[in-house]
Formats: sequence, C-alpha cells, structure tokens
Amino acid sequence: MARQVVPLTDPKCRLAKFNPTGGNKLFDGGGLFLELLRSGAKKWRMRYRNPATGKESMLTFGDYPAVPLARARAERARVDQLLAQGEDPVAQRQEEAEAQKAEVDRQFQAVAAELLKLRRPTWSDGYHARISNTLKNDAYPHFGTHAVDEIPGKLVLDAAKRIEARGAPDMADRFISATSMVFQYAVGTGRAPADPTQGLKRFLNPRAPVKHFPHVDEAGLGKLITRVRKYHGRPETRIAIQIMMHTFPRTNELRWAAWSEFHTDDALWRIPAGRMKGTLIAKETGADHIIPLSRQVLALLTELGQYTGRYRLLFPGLRDPANTPISSETINKALKILGFEGEQTGHGFRGLASTIMNERSGARAEVIERQLAHKERNMVRRAYNHAEYLDERRQLMQWWSDYLDSCASDAGK
Repeated sequence: MARQVVPLTDPKCRLAKFNPTGGNKLFDGGGLFLELLRSGAKKWRMRYRNPATGKESMLTFGDYPAVPLARARAERARVDQLLAQGEDPVAQRQEEAEAQKAEVDRQFQAVAAELLKLRRPTWSDGYHARISNTLKNDAYPHFGTHAVDEIPGKLVLDAAKRIEARGAPDMADRFISATSMVFQYAVGTGRAPADPTQGLKRFLNPRAPVKHFPHVDEAGLGKLITRVRKYHGRPETRIAIQIMMHTFPRTNELRWAAWSEFHTDDALWRIPAGRMKGTLIAKETGADHIIPLSRQVLALLTELGQYTGRYRLLFPGLRDPANTPISSETINKALKILGFEGEQTGHGFRGLASTIMNERSGARAEVIERQLAHKERNMVRRAYNHAEYLDERRQLMQWWSDYLDSCASDAGK
C-alpha cells in the first residue's frame, strides 16, 4: 500500500530549515517535493518517469518563496498533463527555452549587441563608444525589445524627432545612421527583410551649414604670425603654434608628437599610423604619415630642444611631463590670448594651408591632399602611399614656410 503523503502548507514551507541529520525533502505528493539545502535555499523539485523510456527523471521549478506552493502545484499539474499526452517535460522545456532565445535574438538590442561585438576590433574606441551610447540612450528605451523585423520606420523617425526636439539635430542624423547599421546587419543575418530607416533623414529638419574650424583669411595671416612670434607665454606653447602653422597636422598628432618621430638627417617627421585618424585596422595596418620639414621647422625644433629635449614628448604637460602632453586646448587658449578667439584655432591651420596652397602654390591637388593626410579611398594605395609624391611634397612644405615668412615680412612694413 502506497505511503500516504500529507500535503504541504505554506507555514510548513516557510518555517522549514535544513537539518544536518536528514529529512530535508518535504513531499507534497505526485512526485513534488521541497528540498532544503545547507545554504538555506529551498528548491521545488519533481520526480517523474519519462513516458518513452520509463526512466526516472527530475525537474526543478525554482526556489521557495519566489515560487510559492500554489505555483509549484500548478507546474506539477502541467507536467502531469504532458506526461498523459506522452510528452517528455524536459524536451518540452528545452523547446520552450530555444523558442524564447530565438525571440530574444530577434530583439533590436540583441542584434545591436552582436553588431557592436563584431565591430569592436575594427572600430576605434571613441567611435565604438559613440555608436554604443547613441543606441543605448536613444534606441533601446523606445524599441530595444521589439523584434527587429517588426519595427516600422515611423518608430525610428519618432525617436529621431525627439532628439531634434532637445536641440541636437546632428545627433538625430547620427542616430538614424547608427540604427541603420543595426538593421542592415539584421538583413544580412536573415532576421529582417529590409532596413526601415532608408530615406528617413529626408524628414529631419534642415541642418545648419557645417561650420569648419575657423581660420584667418590670407590678409590677416601676417598679423597672426607676427603676434605669435611675440607671444610672451611659455616658449613651448609659442613653438607649438608655429610648428602647427608650418606643418598643419591634426591637433592630437602634434600634442603627442615624440622626439623619436623626427629624423633631422632626412628632414622628415614620421607620424606612426597608430596615431593617425582612422579605424583600428587602419591604425594597425596603415603606413606612417610623412611630413617633410622645412628649414624653418628644423630651426624651431632646435630651439624647442633647449626646453623639452630631455623628455620623450615634444610638448610635455606640466603635471606628468614624462607621460602626458599639453592639453588639447593649450594652443587655442594661446590664440585667444593673442586676440584671435573665434578667428583662428589650431585645427584651423589645416583649412588655411589647404586654401592658400590650392590657390597659390602651383602644386597638384593630389599632392596637397596627400600632405594633408586626407583619407585615401583606395585601401591598397592607402597602405603604400606614405611616401607618394615625396619630392613634390618637400618642395610644397618649403614653399609654405617661405610663404608664411613673406606674410610676416609684409605685415611688418
């Protein structure tokens, strides 16, 4: 005769504690019992026989009290129904888990997470962070858990319009670009039929004209050079502005310049690809950028060596000169002191050089573009053209330095 099982009660479940001498399975009948563990946890389990094999199996329904007695009994009833139909509860649970995972994998934020992981090795840290934050802040809250193939374009446009409403039109544009990458990845992996963001940017408010980094015009160049030469602040800052003016690299390329990059024997500054603007792959596989050094720049480097030659960096910072350079705003602050706030920035020397060189130097446009280190579209050429047009670029850079001297001379007359 089968042993009579007295059904459990909530008070008995609640008050039950682990007994080191045994008796830690509290039975409710029908194979259901509450197991008391040494850790203090109380787990609902159920024994049953596989309808196909007849072997005893075990299911776990969760912990008490998160899973109360009533729900554990409901789970037992569901299992009994499956067994009556000849189905294995474990196999059915696995199917449910796989179906649930498939649903989660179709969510927009799951697809986005895959894409971000895939692109992590090839995107720079800054770009990866910008795309990740854009999606996290402006996409996930509105449609992150939606199935990627069920998101209409209007839902994306509404989110972009909210970004516009807070006064960030450029960010709204970038938001659509970021979400588009996710949808395109979904299409490529078979989880969406099309990218619903196509054409959405046309419905954003017209953007203001792009503001380039300010720089003086040709007529004001002589005055600028004269004031820089008379700058009474730190001589390193004055020389930084002058070298920036003569060589027009990007600001960070100058800030982090190391003495080891300068080769006075052949008058070249070789900026490692890893410090240039671009993707991680471009930084790892690209070529160094070469800047021919004019006589004027070589003289400035000789002067600068008196102040910072003992350091690794040309322009070491004050707080940690062995490891960090001057602030990114050092040059702009000095230009502000000199009276050129809103008229000239350090980065603006690139635009200034480009404009005047194209108008006056007589150099070919491709030579100027190469010297500016503008991105080469052809990846094969990009890997090998670091020294392309080098003789012409030497002539160009000397012409530019001579031109700057002539502007300063004319301003002094």
